[in-house]
Amino acid sequence: MPPFRTDERANHGETIHPLSEQRQVFADVDAGNIGGDRLKFSANLDRRIDQMKREGTVFRTGVAVGDTLTGDQLRERYDAVILAIGSTLPRDLPVPGRELAGIHQAMEFLPQANRVALGEEVADQVVATGKHVVIIGGGDTGADCLGTSLRQDAASVTQLEIMPRPSDERPASAPWPTYPMIFRVSSAHEEGGDRVYAVSTQEFLGDADGRVRALRLVDVDATFQPIPGTEREIPAELVLFAMGFVGPQQAGLVEQLGVELDPRGNIVRDASFATTVEGVFAAGDAGRGQSLIVWAIAEGRAAASAVDRYLTGSTALPAPILPSARPLMA
Repeated sequence: MPPFRTDERANHGETIHPLSEQRQVFADVDAGNIGGDRLKFSANLDRRIDQMKREGTVFRTGVAVGDTLTGDQLRERYDAVILAIGSTLPRDLPVPGRELAGIHQAMEFLPQANRVALGEEVADQVVATGKHVVIIGGGDTGADCLGTSLRQDAASVTQLEIMPRPSDERPASAPWPTYPMIFRVSSAHEEGGDRVYAVSTQEFLGDADGRVRALRLVDVDATFQPIPGTEREIPAELVLFAMGFVGPQQAGLVEQLGVELDPRGNIVRDASFATTVEGVFAAGDAGRGQSLIVWAIAEGRAAASAVDRYLTGSTALPAPILPSARPLMA
């Protein structure tokens, strides 16, 4: 097999329409609005975007795709469309008290903090300063919420996880080279905060003004069933949901294009990343479901190869993975 290369290019007059907060990211990079710890990352991103522009890629920011630019218009304007829109619908927690003020999805909290760190003023920013913060979800997004809350000088930060605490050593059920589920301490966790495992949220409790003041939780057993007698309350003046995502946003662009979805709400693709609509392809979390960025990078390259073949009949671009590829499991 020839060595994998990253320098192959096929210029078809590409246009990228960034979505949502990505518009601000590109605007900040273009404007040089960079500082602090983000300098190295932003400089690398700036260099790559500049390279893509010089190669002919056009970035059209500030366009409401699915609104001012519809799915039909995209298909009329371009010979091929790649949906790399991610898995952005957050998982919710519909327990009593969910309607109280002060309960937010992580992606209502983190992007605002990032924009402020880049020097932008954000109206009505959700902040953790001086508050007892509870984060529901134990993954990377939860760790980001924890670190950001600590840096905003929260009174306390507690991260809840329904799963039991992982072991410190690789379990026998996950031999090398599978990815082991072991207890890990991220750089955010090194800064502080508490992690509580094997618990489930039963109810949010509010004050007289309709704001969350506490959270009632309970220990759970190996089947996630509540353990009687373990109910208790913890202070919670800001609650952040970091429980993952359930698929791409369907309202707007996805519905307009009419692509087929699988039972989990992800976009259906064939072996060439093509959707059920002619000329429309899907790559990354939009088709795979919530995953890691390394999968999105590999799928992006493979989808580019598939589109090149679709447009020209052949391709020299690398295709590192198939849409059906999955992590190695024990």
